[in-house]
Amino acid sequence: MATRLNPYLSFAGDAKQAMEFYKSVFGGTLTSHTFGEFGGAPSEEYTDKIMHSMLETGSGYTLMGADNPPGMEHRPGTNFSVSLSGDDADELRGYWEKLSADGTVAVPLEKQMWGDVFGMCTDACGISWLVNITGTDA
Repeated sequence: MATRLNPYLSFAGDAKQAMEFYKSVFGGTLTSHTFGEFGGAPSEEYTDKIMHSMLETGSGYTLMGADNPPGMEHRPGTNFSVSLSGDDADELRGYWEKLSADGTVAVPLEKQMWGDVFGMCTDACGISWLVNITGTDA
């Protein structure tokens, strides 16, 4: 799989409805996983909330989204990140090192409960980045 760059949208509890709306607009295949599916629901009310959703269209568009977990502020207008994902661990770790170097790391780049290596940071320019390395060991 090639490395891809795409927008990642954050929602205040309505990610499922929003991603279904975008599917109705762009078509394609929508996959969604709840916090409860991975045993990572921070509370009972989050069991059915979306932990990760991805819409891939026939036109080559990829749009990702999720519900904000408790403790993460939802700020409309700034509720997006840029996602880098793929299976080239060296390439993605290189991007991570540069993006996080003078920024703030929210989630260290490490193995997560769903099996991938993942991290979140805000770069020195104030842009939020999500880096996901598919199917790698920590």
